[in-house]
Amino acid sequence: MSTISAEIERRLAALQPLHLDVRNDSDRHRGHAGHDGTGESHFTVSIISEAFVGKSRVQRQRAVYAALGDLMESIHALAIAAAAPGDPLPER
Repeated sequence: MSTISAEIERRLAALQPLHLDVRNDSDRHRGHAGHDGTGESHFTVSIISEAFVGKSRVQRQRAVYAALGDLMESIHALAIAAAAPGDPLPER
């Protein structure tokens, strides 16, 4: 697992996820804008957490961004699939 992937997982632990999958998609973006050659520029996060109960899609994404904080400065692109328990996990 990459350094940034591990840090994403560490920081999202604050949301007490029941499910968390962090996928590094950087190689799929080789040659595209934002691909910096480090292999750690594009990520997809799938997360299920009680913290998302009663929250809108935008509120859930904001919670993920807040948990990641300044780490977002090191990430060019982040796709987020966030759900509450029992809700279908959005496709990503």
